[in-house]
Amino acid sequence: MSDNNFEEGNGAGHPMDFLLAEELNLPKAGEIRKGQVVKHTDNVILVDLGAKSEGIIIGDELAALDDNAREELAVGNEVSVYIADLEDENGNLVLSYTKATEERDWDLAAELLNSQAVYETKIIGHNRGGVLAKMGHIRGFIPNSQLSRERQSRQREGADKHFQRLVGQPVSAKIIEVDRKRNRLIMSERAAEQEVRAAKREALLGQLKVGDVCTGRVVNLANFGAFVDIGGIEGLVHLSELSWKRTNNPSEILKVNDEVQVSVLNIDTEKNRLALSIKRLQPDPWTLLDEQYRVGQLVEVTVTKITKFGAFARLNDEYGLVGLIHISEMSEDRVEHPQEIVKPSQKVMVRIIRIDTKQRQLGLSLKQVSSDKFIEADMEMLSAS
Repeated sequence: MSDNNFEEGNGAGHPMDFLLAEELNLPKAGEIRKGQVVKHTDNVILVDLGAKSEGIIIGDELAALDDNAREELAVGNEVSVYIADLEDENGNLVLSYTKATEERDWDLAAELLNSQAVYETKIIGHNRGGVLAKMGHIRGFIPNSQLSRERQSRQREGADKHFQRLVGQPVSAKIIEVDRKRNRLIMSERAAEQEVRAAKREALLGQLKVGDVCTGRVVNLANFGAFVDIGGIEGLVHLSELSWKRTNNPSEILKVNDEVQVSVLNIDTEKNRLALSIKRLQPDPWTLLDEQYRVGQLVEVTVTKITKFGAFARLNDEYGLVGLIHISEMSEDRVEHPQEIVKPSQKVMVRIIRIDTKQRQLGLSLKQVSSDKFIEADMEMLSAS
């Protein structure tokens, strides 16, 4: 059969046309090609695709381009373009820069879904169910349930107001669903949270030094102390390191979400443990003792503990420092055991007989409360009051 038997204009074309197209590497509708930007006019950008093919990016798309895209489309630059139409009404090959970048971003989304790598982006908008995050030229959706606990709406206020405050904030997320046909991209901050925190923890542990002062946020309270987040890593402020003041439970002085200053006491890189202190950043009451008390002064104390050699008693002030009433200072008479004189929780009047701030020791006496040695000092105190 002769080639002449094919009628012109029947739309079928020559059966060998596809071979010619492949040989000349002609553009095909729906594919992405690389080309060089060769010219700008008022409403058209001309792109050379090679193989004697040139196409145009037309005005409707140009109007929507941001500054970064316009910079990438500068004359002389190589760019990827999508073949939108092989021939418009004027015979031009119509290209789309935006569609090419979107296709590239969808490919990236599929790769991230498979690898489960964390993607760093920012929140660009919201709707009633969650927030929108940018991924190149496409938008992903992070449902409220997939936001971190700190950023989830608790319905204490309108969700719209809550989500609006998140717009512009950075977010780390993993891709959990990709449906290109439905233009559906679902992301999860919660899925990325553990991995992000682990990376931050490792980096922060490598930078921290004992003695560093950090700003943190109280994230949990327990009977034995408070857990404080200092930017990706949680440390424990033990009950004994909360305050110089007597504290029975952390809830007496702290609550969850309080912002606090902490000092790093110990770093255990093997166990990823961090010991922190709040009280080390406060004045040590032992260094202020000389300003508040003096030898010979009468004070009321509360007995806290009894031993064979004496009784420990706590000053009844805001710090509650503890001193010792030695058995030899219990009475003028011989004492076999301190329990003959005092009992736990008993309030007694004592005289301060020794203050040693360096050794952090306070000597107290019961038997010298009425001693003639301190008559003048007692009279001065009485007249001063």
